[in-house]
Formats: sequence, C-alpha cells, structure tokens
Amino acid sequence: MIKKFFTRGYIFLILAFIYIPIFILVIYSFNSGKSIGAWENFSFIWYSKLAEVKDVVINTIVLAVVSAIIATLLGTLGAIGIFYSKGKLGKSVKGMSQIPVVNSEVVTACALVMLLVIMGFSHRTIFGLYVGHITLSAPFVVLSVLPKLKQMDGSLYEAALDLGATPTQALFKVILPEILPGIFSGFMLAVTLSLDDYIITATLSPLDFDTISTAVYKAIALTTEKSSEQVPIYRALTTIIFLITVAVVVVMNVRADKRVKEKRKV
Repeated sequence: MIKKFFTRGYIFLILAFIYIPIFILVIYSFNSGKSIGAWENFSFIWYSKLAEVKDVVINTIVLAVVSAIIATLLGTLGAIGIFYSKGKLGKSVKGMSQIPVVNSEVVTACALVMLLVIMGFSHRTIFGLYVGHITLSAPFVVLSVLPKLKQMDGSLYEAALDLGATPTQALFKVILPEILPGIFSGFMLAVTLSLDDYIITATLSPLDFDTISTAVYKAIALTTEKSSEQVPIYRALTTIIFLITVAVVVVMNVRADKRVKEKRKV
C-alpha cells in the first residue's frame, strides 16, 4: 500500500512538473493583459491577432514538411543501403549515421557554417537552412527504418527476384510496403525535430526569416513595444498547438484501442 502510494505520488509529481506550466500558459492566453501573473479580464483578443504571425507559422510548416520529405527519402535509402551492405562497410556507415543523433546541435550548426563558407556559400541562406534541417533529421529516419528492415523476412526480396522482378520492382513492391510504418514514423519524427529546432535555425536562417522558435525568442528577448505585443499572441498560438497535439494523441489512442478489441474478438 505504501509502495503504491509513493509510486503514484512520484508519477503525479513528474506529470505536474511537466504540465502545470503548460496549463498556466493556456489559462493566461485568455487574459486580456500582456503579462503572466496579472489577470485582467477573460478575452479572446490575442487569438483574434493570430493573423499577425501567419507568415511565421507558414515558414515553420513549409520548412518542416519539405525538409522532412527530403530527409525521409535520404534516410530511407540510407537505411536500406546500410542493411544490405556487407562487412565493415555497412558497420562503418551505420556507426557514422548515429553520430549526429548523439552529437550536440551546436556542433552540427557550427560544422555546417564552416562547410558552407568553405564551399563559397553564405551560411545565412534558405538553402543552408534546409541543409541544416535535413542533416538534423535524416539520421533519425535511419534509426526508425532500420528496425523494420530487421523485422522483415529477408527471403521476400530474393523471392521477388527469383519470380522475375527487377531490383527496382522488388524495392518498390516488396521492401517499401514492408517498412512503410518505419518510414512514416521517421517522417513524423523529422517533422517534429524541424518544428522544435532553434539552434540550427537561428544559426543558418536569413536575418529576415523567422520560424516559431526564433520568433518567440526574439519576442521575449527584445524589449520593444512590438515584441511585448507579440508575446501574448504566441501564448495563444502555443495553446492551439498544444490542443491539436492532445487531439491527435487521443485519436491515435482510441484507434489503437479499437484495433486491440477487434483482434480480441477475432
């Protein structure tokens, strides 16, 4: 009994530590005042001003989706190449692909800046920004796809070749359908990493280009009247993002429960 009490209390404290700040942010997104801690009136005024940050939202979404698509393509091909490579080459490439995962983003950002400068490019360009986000996300796609390749029946590819399929046909009709869940997971992970990234974005993005992460930092760090006006707007935007995330998680859990019940009935 005491053990259960402390276990549940420990879990409750962790959840409270994580979610109480979010709930405070959500509550004060409906405050007509600009600062947290001084409640004035219940209002939707900051939600009505979300159009002022629409360019930032569009930049963030486009960057995340496009970079995730390219990272997913490169990561999937890389995972297939690693899986079917023999000997030391496959192990070496696999080890190298895992370094960016454990490496600090600061190191990655500085390395990309030096690489772009050496190649004669300006490091603050849209091209450099996309390269940075793809470099950040692709290794995680590899880690998502490799387990699915290992779970796949290795004889399927050989059977397709024996039945007359070309290597390209076997790739698209046999391997990719088998590893599709891993590819989708890698894509969603790449999108999440891009949406959440600040260091690489702040280092490589053009000075007139902002995503949500860099715009929020500028709004908080700067002390101008415009920035102080934008902080509560980003509170409203963050609330919407949080509610969308919760809705997606709930829908996914409900569908998963339905599938489990259907399997039990069968």
